[in-house]
Amino acid sequence: MKKFIHPSVAALMGALFVGAVHAEITVGVSLPLTGPASALGIPTKNGISLWPETIGGEKVKLIILDDASDTTQSVKNGRRFVAEDKVDVIVGSTATPASLALSVEALEGRTVQISTSPVDLPAGKDAWTFRVAQSTPLMASALVEHMKKNGVKTYAYLGYSDAYGETWLKSFDAQAAKAGLTSLVTERFARSDTSVTAQALKITMAQPDAILIGASGSGAAMPHKAIVARGYKGRIYQTHGAASRDLIRVGGKDVDGSIVVAGLAVMPESLPASHPSKKLATEFVERYEQQFGAGTRNQFAAHGYDAHLLLQAAVPVALKKARPGTPEFRAALKDALENTKGVTITQGVIRYSAKDHWGLEDGARVLLTIEKGDWRLAD
Repeated sequence: MKKFIHPSVAALMGALFVGAVHAEITVGVSLPLTGPASALGIPTKNGISLWPETIGGEKVKLIILDDASDTTQSVKNGRRFVAEDKVDVIVGSTATPASLALSVEALEGRTVQISTSPVDLPAGKDAWTFRVAQSTPLMASALVEHMKKNGVKTYAYLGYSDAYGETWLKSFDAQAAKAGLTSLVTERFARSDTSVTAQALKITMAQPDAILIGASGSGAAMPHKAIVARGYKGRIYQTHGAASRDLIRVGGKDVDGSIVVAGLAVMPESLPASHPSKKLATEFVERYEQQFGAGTRNQFAAHGYDAHLLLQAAVPVALKKARPGTPEFRAALKDALENTKGVTITQGVIRYSAKDHWGLEDGARVLLTIEKGDWRLAD
């Protein structure tokens, strides 16, 4: 005897079955693919292109939008992700000001944001934002330590007049003061500026022992060259935003000898065999350079790639509580990230908590110098 199932019940059962089998994890990606920060956004997108097609057994749907290195466009992208696309997670932006704007939409939409830049947010405002990039204080401390060990007593700062530059200035000044270093001059410039002659002149006239440039990508080369052109012979330091081949390509011989703090994926060969990221970072670099060319490895691509490693750890946990495409799943994803026991990425081991959405520790950085157009470990 056949059991009769009401058509409406059958339809509901079919819908549930299809949803369980064919659920998609929708990821909204907002990056600076054009504009002044495109040298950061394009490699981040390239890193994301190496993601697998599925995460936690579910198909991944990527919606990639250009924020054009502009905060207004970043806000529009974020609102679309939350209101129209109903994404499960937001990735981006690699431009710090754009990531700051995106975080507001993530918070209001109660959607996890994996920031690929070291955006600094007030307590509570970062409740839904998790950084895959190293914190600025973490990277700044490495430069302060190097300056101190090498007899630097005075320094000057030349950086972006935006969130990235100001975050670096605030963090570095605080740590430098504790280390007994004295700031002589502070100058700023816009990402879109094509000359910093006046700022470079003021800085070099002060004759500091060292100069820190707070810029990123190819934008970090222009002030560096301007300082060298003014005859400066002291040590020049660069932030992790400059840890890419664009600095070497545009800077040429002028950037030789500079000290750059960077993430581990820029030179995984330097890591000891026992380091938890050694194998992962090496494999990432090999895959990336096979697809995009020798020497193209960079920190920004690694951040884009690492975002999926976080999701690989958190998504299976979240799926036990809810299905993708729902507020419950987004909340479960946030909870899963905050309770990870340690996720190994190319840059180190991330340990998030409800109070710490940075996660990376001291071992997630390396000091590099440039010699004859290539990276090598700094002394």
